[in-house]
Amino acid sequence: MAAPQPRLNRVQPTLAHSSRLALGGGALLTLAYAMLWVVVSYQPELVEALWFLPGVGVVGAIIANASGTGGGVVFVPVFNALRELGTMALDPLQVVAVSMGIQAFGMSLGSLRWTDRLYHQHETAGLEARTRVGDYWQVCFAVLVLSLPAMLATQRLIAFDAQAVLLGYKSFSILLGLALIVATWTVNRSAPERPELARADLVVLLLIAIPGGAITALFSVGIGELVAFYLFLRHYPMVLCVGTACVISAVSCISGLVWHVEAGTVQWEVVLLSAPGAMLGAFLARPIALWLGARRLKTAGGAWIVLSAVYLLVLNRI
Repeated sequence: MAAPQPRLNRVQPTLAHSSRLALGGGALLTLAYAMLWVVVSYQPELVEALWFLPGVGVVGAIIANASGTGGGVVFVPVFNALRELGTMALDPLQVVAVSMGIQAFGMSLGSLRWTDRLYHQHETAGLEARTRVGDYWQVCFAVLVLSLPAMLATQRLIAFDAQAVLLGYKSFSILLGLALIVATWTVNRSAPERPELARADLVVLLLIAIPGGAITALFSVGIGELVAFYLFLRHYPMVLCVGTACVISAVSCISGLVWHVEAGTVQWEVVLLSAPGAMLGAFLARPIALWLGARRLKTAGGAWIVLSAVYLLVLNRI
């Protein structure tokens, strides 16, 4: 009689790390980028003069896609500064246009990276929680249903006093950033992350969707930033906070870019140079965010929002 075989312990497989969605989507984005060189007009001498923009794209996309704040938080101050210094004369509307064009590439790849993570989450440890797939897509679709029409209508129908809107929006951002930093190191420091989306928080996101969409039309940032920092403030998992903000920003910028293309406000030399760096930065952003961890990411993100808001206010002499 044969000796019994030892029983092997069955180990439940863990979800493997994946970047397949980002790689596949990145290939399509690269193809779309290559087509731009064929279908849009540009000045070779201006392309040569703006040789430094790929680096701006990398840095901007890393910050944007690691925190969910949107690349405009970086690009708008940079291009405003270049205008003030006389390096490149983009008017405010052109700044918004090129920012949306760059984010259409960078935030799209970043959103694919975070969505990959959603479907391949690791086991949680300590106070961390997993993000529910249903919560992720509920936030994205619910916000976009309201924010997109508000953004598109603002572009086409409504003329705001941009200076007044900037003052209110950035003042609110400063308060939100400071509140995030304080909450991260006080009430949320030893509290477990929220494992599922509360109905009350979804209602708040719907309330900020319409003004957030209108603000995005004016500055290329707004709704993604507000979603990310509200969810961070309410202590949800990083994948829900940053991933949904990236998806919402990507869809918003692609949709908003259509009007700017029709209006002829896109400085294509800037987009052509910055987009590859933005895609590279977007690919690198997720591992950087995960390496930092939720607490340091929230602190760095809150500090960036405060500093960039103050800079924009000073730059615009408000």
